[in-house]
Amino acid sequence: MGRAVRRSLLASSPRPARAGRPPDRSLPPSAILQLPPAIPRPAPAARPPPPAAALPEQPMAGPSPARLQGDVAAFSAALRTLVNNPQFSDVLFVVGQEQQKVFAHRCVLACRCQAFRGMLSQAPVGSQDSSSSTPTQGPYVLGNVQPEVFLAVIEFLYTNSVTLNSHIALEVLTSSVEYGLQDLCKLCVKFIKDTLSVEQVCEALQAAVTYGQVDLQQHCLDFIEGCTAVRWQAVVRTQGFRELSDVVLAQVLRSDRLAVDELELVQAVREWAHVSSAVLERPVPEVAALPVRELRLPLLAPSELVTLESCNQQDLLIPVENIAAAWRAHALRRGSGVPSRLCRPRRGTRPRDHHRHLEPHAK
Repeated sequence: MGRAVRRSLLASSPRPARAGRPPDRSLPPSAILQLPPAIPRPAPAARPPPPAAALPEQPMAGPSPARLQGDVAAFSAALRTLVNNPQFSDVLFVVGQEQQKVFAHRCVLACRCQAFRGMLSQAPVGSQDSSSSTPTQGPYVLGNVQPEVFLAVIEFLYTNSVTLNSHIALEVLTSSVEYGLQDLCKLCVKFIKDTLSVEQVCEALQAAVTYGQVDLQQHCLDFIEGCTAVRWQAVVRTQGFRELSDVVLAQVLRSDRLAVDELELVQAVREWAHVSSAVLERPVPEVAALPVRELRLPLLAPSELVTLESCNQQDLLIPVENIAAAWRAHALRRGSGVPSRLCRPRRGTRPRDHHRHLEPHAK
């Protein structure tokens, strides 16, 4: 019995494989087992990306922008057609004593001029003009400016250019300062310098000093200094000379380069003082105090001083102490007690015998 069991076990056990022959790994159908499901392996941890600084910069794709310029002249010509054009306008001005209507566009004035921007942003909407197809704002009454001057300002705001002539250039300069238009101011200064004349030089000088235009001021002074005695008389006769302020006239009289004799300068100051006294309703000595200080009385001869004293008794233009200082310079034959600038001959001073006594003091 034991043998039979042993043989049975041996028969059921697999036989060892022969050398050179692969073992039989196949399973009979009845011995196929179901394997447990495979356990998935964990995915490897992702590596962190390198720091941004380590990455090379990649150029941005796409074309670079370019600004191209069209025909400037055509654009300016198109804008010029809108100057004082009632069609499509939305702002109305009534200008000057003539009450001339001037039409404009809010958007243009506001973007070009800060002063107009403030004016247009506060004013209420007014009446409509029958000649315009759109409602207009205003009217804005500008009674203290000439229509031609205001239109020149409007032209500049629309076209960045201006049409000037000698009659309106100074007033356009005034408006450019009032409206804060520096580029227009520069154009006016250039035009005035290029067209300066005897009739206009004093008025231009006064405007230059008033508005702080140093370059124009020096240009006008150079022009006056270059005038001959004959042309100086033409300058004195102009309305601009009579309207000079005392500060500006004194500035002219400080120059050593005036081609005018001192006696003529004294007469010019006297005529100016009488006009200013009437306009300002102030005494002659008061309005002329500053310019008189610049008259170089020690340069006059004794006979001329006598005539000066006689005329001075009528209007008291020159203080008595100034005349006394001139007489003292003659008596002492030197400019003792007199500022040296008052003893220095100008370019146009006629020579007198006593000047040789003043020259060492002037040096």
